[in-house]
Amino acid sequence: MSAQFVETPFEGLFIFEPVVWADDRGYFFESYNRRVWEAAGLNVDFVQDNQARSTRGVLRGLHYQTGDAAQAKLVRVTEGEVLDVVVDVRGHSKTFGRWYSVRLSAANKRQLFVPRGFAHGYLVLSDTAEFVYKCDNYYSKAHEGGIRYDDPTLRIDWQFNLAEVLVSEKDVALPKFGEHRTG
Repeated sequence: MSAQFVETPFEGLFIFEPVVWADDRGYFFESYNRRVWEAAGLNVDFVQDNQARSTRGVLRGLHYQTGDAAQAKLVRVTEGEVLDVVVDVRGHSKTFGRWYSVRLSAANKRQLFVPRGFAHGYLVLSDTAEFVYKCDNYYSKAHEGGIRYDDPTLRIDWQFNLAEVLVSEKDVALPKFGEHRTG
């Protein structure tokens, strides 16, 4: 695997660090190049791009898609900073029920590749953040799944006072880990 791909303790979950060319005019980098990914053995056919803008303290997630609508994602931040969190919901995985977090920002330009079978969410740490991500499958409401961000079993360290987060009613109503939808 290329030096641009940083392995995590979770099978299939990678941090991508693009090569950035900078000079006194600014910078340039390829945020995605299929050939680079294929050379690393990652053959992903992205079909949908999404973007969200949020303010400090907004927490979105933890979301995933099940069955034939499961999605792999390539996530990044183009403005601001977020704490990006994933939870392994693959029942067969040795890391099932464990979580992983990484700070993604416009400054560090890191991206996280989230394979199918992970719940995903993020918390905005800066005043505002633009969050952009590619998906390898189309969204399907019928295949939505989710887990509460403050699940007592998972004990995710969001590095933020959870009493101050802004969460949608939909995300507050998500089930706890173990009660979440599978398959």
